[in-house]
Amino acid sequence: MKVIYPGTFDPITLGHLDIIKRASRIFSSVTIGVAQDTRKNTIFSLEERVRMIEQEVAHIKNVEVIGFTGLLVDFARKNDVHTMVRGLRAVSDFEYEFQLAYVNRKMNHKIDTVFLPSTEEGHFISSSFAREIARLGGDLSQLVSVNVANMLIAKVHYL
Repeated sequence: MKVIYPGTFDPITLGHLDIIKRASRIFSSVTIGVAQDTRKNTIFSLEERVRMIEQEVAHIKNVEVIGFTGLLVDFARKNDVHTMVRGLRAVSDFEYEFQLAYVNRKMNHKIDTVFLPSTEEGHFISSSFAREIARLGGDLSQLVSVNVANMLIAKVHYL
């Protein structure tokens, strides 16, 4: 079974990587769909985020990374995928993710969403926390990989 793990990944965190690794053990193929069109103000371009994620998942054979624009359901249809994987960090994530799953299914009745709860180590990690900690010069080692930390630090000091 092929699945899509969608998100902005600005930047990709250790929590995201945990979900990707676990999904890659459950499903035959995982496409990481990196969204261009988002309400979020990303600091990395779509191309930078795709390259960053490709570097982080290069060792996982059944994972591919594709940037996309437009609706997620259209991206799924184009790639002949009918299942989304979403990570849940806390109960507060569930309401938003449940609504998103419902809307996606309304737009494409073939779409299902599978939720993977975060591990104890990953349930507090978010990209926005990583960006803020990098901006303020804090320790990123529990949030992102060394490679991503270096890219993030370079980016926030450039802005």
